[in-house]
Amino acid sequence: MDWDKLRIFHAVAEAGSFTHAGELLNLSQSAVSRQISALEDSLKVALFHRHARGLILTEQGELLYRTAHDVFGKLAMTEAQLTESKDRPKGPLKITTTVAFGSTWLAPRMREFMEVYPEIEVQLLLADRELDLSMREADVAVRLTPPRQPDLVQRHLLTVHMHIYSSVGYIKKHGMPKSPEDLDDHRIIVYGEENRPPVPDVNWLLRIGYQQGQLRRPAMTVNNVYGIMQALQSGAGLGALPDFMPQGNNELVQVLPEIEGPQFDAYFVYAEEMRASKRISVFRDFLLRKVADSIF
Repeated sequence: MDWDKLRIFHAVAEAGSFTHAGELLNLSQSAVSRQISALEDSLKVALFHRHARGLILTEQGELLYRTAHDVFGKLAMTEAQLTESKDRPKGPLKITTTVAFGSTWLAPRMREFMEVYPEIEVQLLLADRELDLSMREADVAVRLTPPRQPDLVQRHLLTVHMHIYSSVGYIKKHGMPKSPEDLDDHRIIVYGEENRPPVPDVNWLLRIGYQQGQLRRPAMTVNNVYGIMQALQSGAGLGALPDFMPQGNNELVQVLPEIEGPQFDAYFVYAEEMRASKRISVFRDFLLRKVADSIF
């Protein structure tokens, strides 16, 4: 099979359309379409079902995609190992973590890392879904739940604590709760995503002060913890946040500080094949230093 056509096929399968794949590859939609048609002609099978809403892989296309995805992932990992400098870490480093942790804690600290290691090309990939490190969707991850893939190297990084927060303006207007039962008289904002939440038991605020099995009704749900913080900061209500998020934010105050939510652990994670990478080792050491200086 022609490697160029296979690369284009992989991009189309990932993007779900000729147009989006063309944008990623700097090719026209028609050029991408011609290459896919040529690949299908050479294999004598259809790789995609064409629909008005996009492309869907055929059974044969799924088989080819799984193989191509595996091959390109391993090639990317090999390339990273080959281009690593013997003397000084250099090259791309793709880091993934949750939107909340990445936006409020990690991103503001990356300037120092970039100044110390200017030859490392940093990419921050913030997503509440877990990217596949074994397939090189990212090189390293800070995960706020224990990694589920058995082939990953993991190191405990920190333990996160959660408390209730609100804005100074909201408390001035609605008063400070004195007990968990008082939360019934306030607007409660919680995480509202049916999929796997970014931290365990994220909506514990709905059950405290209630009998077992009962939950209070939230005033608003947000499918992103960073979005919850922004809503709280605007004076929308009360909500639970990891303690690392409001650090240094004078607009947010802790409510019922004696009540602590569930703790959870964060892990530094990477693929076994990247164990010898200097980029990863210097970033791990940098993270550990910064964690030691922070409150979680």
